[in-house]
Amino acid sequence: MVDDLLDRATARTYASWFRALADPTRVQIVEYLARHARPMSVGEIVAAVGLAQSTVSQHLKILTEVRFVLVEPVGTARHYRINDACVGCFPSAADVVMGRPAPNPIGAC
Repeated sequence: MVDDLLDRATARTYASWFRALADPTRVQIVEYLARHARPMSVGEIVAAVGLAQSTVSQHLKILTEVRFVLVEPVGTARHYRINDACVGCFPSAADVVMGRPAPNPIGAC
């Protein structure tokens, strides 16, 4: 029954979130930024994950596109921080996809 399906727009949003986390390095970056709860330079993130700056920047680009990570200009540099609102909604997405009620509506993200 169509009424029982997750609406297409929400499904598309959730799919983009799952795609963004479909790489172990991106999962590590999100976890690192969330755990440290402060804006960080690319250099700090590079040092933590041990990959080239260009690789980390590409991962950060993907994470910022889905708004898991926010960018803050600091002079000529850019600092990255976790977007608590979006990350807070991610467990809701997983709950919905697994057939459980969502604790947070997607509109709150």
